[in-house]
Amino acid sequence: MLDGLGWIATAIFALSYLVKTTKAMRRVQACAALLWVGYGVWMNARPIIVANLIVAALAMYSDWKGTRDSLQTIAEQESEL
Repeated sequence: MLDGLGWIATAIFALSYLVKTTKAMRRVQACAALLWVGYGVWMNARPIIVANLIVAALAMYSDWKGTRDSLQTIAEQESEL
């Protein structure tokens, strides 16, 4: 079971490179990183936990920032009309 979680996390992370948009890739990578966090907790491996919490946080932040920037650009374009 435990090894299975690690393999699933690996597969999801690898598949993230096949999605069509950067936004989707970040979300898939964040999910995979959270699975790796779970794996690290079960293994009591702090480096796996910390590294993947950082990856998940950065992926979610960049997704949020990209969404915010896109909305700001749309608002600016609409105000020019």
